[in-house]
Amino acid sequence: MSEAQRSAALERRRGSRAVLVAVAVAVVVLLGFVGAAFLPRWWSHLVGDQVGGSIATGVALGLVYGFVFTALPLVLLRWAFRRRHSWRVWLAAVLVAVLLAAPNLLTLAIVVGSGNAAHAGERTLDVQAPGFRTSSLVGAVCLAGAFVFAEYLLYSRRRSRRRAKRLD
Repeated sequence: MSEAQRSAALERRRGSRAVLVAVAVAVVVLLGFVGAAFLPRWWSHLVGDQVGGSIATGVALGLVYGFVFTALPLVLLRWAFRRRHSWRVWLAAVLVAVLLAAPNLLTLAIVVGSGNAAHAGERTLDVQAPGFRTSSLVGAVCLAGAFVFAEYLLYSRRRSRRRAKRLD
């Protein structure tokens, strides 16, 4: 294969990759718009059906969701970034962690969102799931704080062991 043929083949591959990237970006943007219009309403109705208007159930379910769907992504990310892995493992771990955190992210989208679906979701959660939003935040913040504290304890223990070894 001559140099001109190799150059032409490389240009064709670059062109097809550019088209593929453009199509992928367009699909992601389209899915983002569809998701922003649909997901907050769907999530608020799903949670509202689970809580059924009870404030005690809303608080309990919010705490459980906040704890569980903060713990799972943090444990996964700790595993992925604790040891040296390839960038593909790191990317997969981040994507799976985002999926695992989806309930908390959907609740956050309802709380901070400014679109019609977010406002409809807020009204639904106010009526059908009282206490869910706040207790979900409390659960997530408490678990994140406990996780950071546990990481600090593990770090300080390793540091103390290294110092003790140097003194021996």
